[in-house]
Amino acid sequence: MSFAGLKKQFNKANQYMSEKIGGAKGTELDDDFIEMERKTDVMGKCVDDLIGKTEEFLQPNPASRAKLRTVNTISKMRGQAKTGAYPQPEGTLGEHMCKHGKDLGEDSNFGECLIEAGESFKQLADYKYSLEDNVKQNFLEPLTHLQTKDIKEVNHHRKKLSGRRLDYDCKKRKKDKGSQVTDEDLRNLLENDVEHICQLQSFIEAQAEYHRSAMETLQALVQTLEDKRENAGNRPRRERKARPISNRSSSPDHFYEAAPNDLTNHGNGGFNYNSSSSFNSAPKPEACCEALYDFEPENEGELGFQEGDNIKLISQIDENWYEGSVNGRTGFFPVNYVKVVVDLPH
Repeated sequence: MSFAGLKKQFNKANQYMSEKIGGAKGTELDDDFIEMERKTDVMGKCVDDLIGKTEEFLQPNPASRAKLRTVNTISKMRGQAKTGAYPQPEGTLGEHMCKHGKDLGEDSNFGECLIEAGESFKQLADYKYSLEDNVKQNFLEPLTHLQTKDIKEVNHHRKKLSGRRLDYDCKKRKKDKGSQVTDEDLRNLLENDVEHICQLQSFIEAQAEYHRSAMETLQALVQTLEDKRENAGNRPRRERKARPISNRSSSPDHFYEAAPNDLTNHGNGGFNYNSSSSFNSAPKPEACCEALYDFEPENEGELGFQEGDNIKLISQIDENWYEGSVNGRTGFFPVNYVKVVVDLPH
């Protein structure tokens, strides 16, 4: 540092100590300038707070936000483009709805509704990404420019003016000359309300467009689910019929009642078996079928089963439905889910 520069710094320190300790009265700035300085400080705090809170509004999960910031920083260090995107909760929910809807199968009304809802939620996530891009471009970027350039430059001139005031405290002319640039910058910053309001309006319009699109999508989804609910409710369903108890009995009394009619005693002590006896006639095979696919019951009275299960056939309700039993459970199931092994007697 040159001798002149060192002397200037000494004069500043001397004047500062004289004002703070010695009670010396420094040159006062006019009231308008002091008010503009106050508003500039308020504007700086406002911009800092708005940027932070808007980012939290667009990306509310702090853990996901920190993870995304870390990934983008690493990509920047490696010279790669930023590819990470904030995981919107609507998109995550939509993906899981679609996955489980497909797992339930095309024949499941609930599965179809899950897929419809999942696609709608994924569309809401796309709207969120569009909102985020719009707000960043038309609101956050201008605020960031205001924070890092305009306000920073004004504060630099204010600091420079403060140094000049200390250095030339007794010379009003020097102070007036040094404050011209600062005064003009302060006025330009504070009197630019039109541009600031325009940026805020862009932010609100982006919000309105997002909610308008989301409302249209959700209303369409409600109508789709209502139609599918009515279709599922109008699906023909037969009430379960009570099964009559078989005339044949497995009790010992029945066996011994039938035995005298079926057996003939010969004099040589042997027995001759009657040709109509149940001992000679082979039992008829029981009507049954094999499950080709898993079937999940959606309505009361339907019979659920797994692929490969052997199902006893009781009756055929119509051309699309059987009544049967498996593992002690009885109910109805679709014809196209099974392969008949032994057909029902006609």
